[in-house]
Amino acid sequence: MRVLLAASEAWPLVKTGGLGDVVGALPGALRGLGVDARLVLPAYPAARAALANAEPVARSALYGADMTLLRGDLPTGGRRRLPVYLIATDAFERPGNPYHDADNVDWPDNPARFALFCRAAAALALGHLAPDWCADVVHAHDWQAGLLPAFLSLHPRRPGTVFTIHNLAYQGLVDGDAAAGLGLPAAWWQMDGLEFFGQLALIKGGLAFADRLTTVSPRYAQEIQTPAFGCGLDGLLRHRADVLSGILNGIDTAQWNPATDPALLGRYDAEHFDAKAANKAALQRELGLAVRPQALLVGLVSRLVQQKGIDLLLDALPRLPDGVQLAVLGSGDAAFVAALRAAAGAQPGRIAFVAGYDEPLAHRIQAGADAFLVPSRFEPCGLTQFYALRYGTVPIVTAVGGLFDTVTDATPAHLADGSATGIVCSAPSSAALLAAIVRTHTLYQDDRPWRQLQRTGMAKDHSWASSAQAYATLYRDLLDRSRN
Repeated sequence: MRVLLAASEAWPLVKTGGLGDVVGALPGALRGLGVDARLVLPAYPAARAALANAEPVARSALYGADMTLLRGDLPTGGRRRLPVYLIATDAFERPGNPYHDADNVDWPDNPARFALFCRAAAALALGHLAPDWCADVVHAHDWQAGLLPAFLSLHPRRPGTVFTIHNLAYQGLVDGDAAAGLGLPAAWWQMDGLEFFGQLALIKGGLAFADRLTTVSPRYAQEIQTPAFGCGLDGLLRHRADVLSGILNGIDTAQWNPATDPALLGRYDAEHFDAKAANKAALQRELGLAVRPQALLVGLVSRLVQQKGIDLLLDALPRLPDGVQLAVLGSGDAAFVAALRAAAGAQPGRIAFVAGYDEPLAHRIQAGADAFLVPSRFEPCGLTQFYALRYGTVPIVTAVGGLFDTVTDATPAHLADGSATGIVCSAPSSAALLAAIVRTHTLYQDDRPWRQLQRTGMAKDHSWASSAQAYATLYRDLLDRSRN
C-alpha cells in the first residue's frame, strides 16, 4: 500500500508547532507497519539543508512556475528509511518561518504558494513526476495541503484521499482578487466547493472533496460539529459526519524519552527518579529562578495566542500561591510577549520567560518542571501534555478536545483507583485556571499521591503504535471500498 503524506512542515526538516511533530513521526510509524509511506513538503531552505542527501528526480512547469522535485531519505529507526520529496520553486526560497516574515507578518502570497505545492503534490501522487512511484492513498494535512484532495478529485483514476484537520481555526482564507489568481475551477466558487462567506477557504478543499476526514482526537471530532467549536464550518462537518473520525495523535517516544534525552542534565525513568530533582534545580538556575526544591515549578511551552489561554494565565498571575514558580517558553502575539516579559521582570526569581522556540530548552522544561500547564480554550489534540506525562511532569489542562481525552483528573475517586494522571480545569477561565493551579499546589505538598500521579502518567503508552494502526486500517478500508 503506497501512501503519500503531504504537509507544510515535518520535524526534523522544518517545524513551527505540533503539526510538524505529527507529520514528522507518523510516516515512520506507518513504515514500521509495512506501509510504503512517503512524505512531500515544500523545499524551504531549512528543509533542503536538513535533507542534505536530496537529489533532483524531475523538473516541470506547473501553472507558470518552474518546479524541481527533489528526493532524499530520513532515518526512522533501525534500518528503515523514509523517502521524502521536496517541491522546489522560487516561492519557497525564503529564509525563516514557512508562513511569515521576520516581523511575524504572513507572506501575502501564501495561498498561491501552497496552491502550487498542492498542484505539484497531486502530480507526484498520480505518477506524473517520480518515474517509479505513484500513490494508492494521499493523506493531506491542514489548510496548506487542503487543495490537494480537490485537485485530485478532477482525475477519474486517482488515489483515495484522506484529509486531517489539525486546527479548524486556521482556514487559509483568500479574498476575491487573490482567489481569482489561483486558477481554480469556477465551479469551486460556491458553498458546496470552497466559498466561505464571500471568500475562499482553502481548508474546504479537504473538507468538501476528501474521501475521508479525520481530526486529531475523538473529542475534537465531536466538538467541531457544534457552533461553539466549528469556526463556521460545523454545518459542512455535520453533513460529512459519516466520513469524519477522530484519531488521537501520538508522540515520538525515542525523541521524547527522559531515560535517554541528551538535552537533560540527568536522565531518569519511572523507577529511577532521583535525577528529576537535579533537572529541576538546573532549570531554576538556567532561567534565573530561585533554587527552591519545595516550590511547585510550573512549565509552559506554547504558541502565545489567545487559543492557548495565555490571557487567562496572565489574569491569574497576581493571585498565584506564594509557593509557585513559572517557566514559560514561547512566541506569538506581541502583546502576550510583552506582558510575559514584564511579569518576569517584575518577579525575576519567581517567573521566567524565554521568547522564541528552543527545542533543547523545551525538553529541559518538561524534565525540570513539577507540573505543566496547557490552559487552552480549545485544543484539537495537544502534544505537550503527552510530553509532560512521559517526563513525570503532572499536566494541568482544560477539559477540551484532546486534553479531555488524554488526562484523567485527580479527583478523590480517580486517585483512589489509581487512574488519575493530572489536573483538569473545569472551564477556560482565569478563575478556573487559578483554582486548578491552587489544587495542584495543594496536592504537591503530599508526596504519596503526587508520586502516584507521576508514575501513572509515565506508564501510559504515548507512542504512535495504536494511532498509526488506526490510520493504516482507515487507508485499507478506503482502498477496499474503492475497489468494490
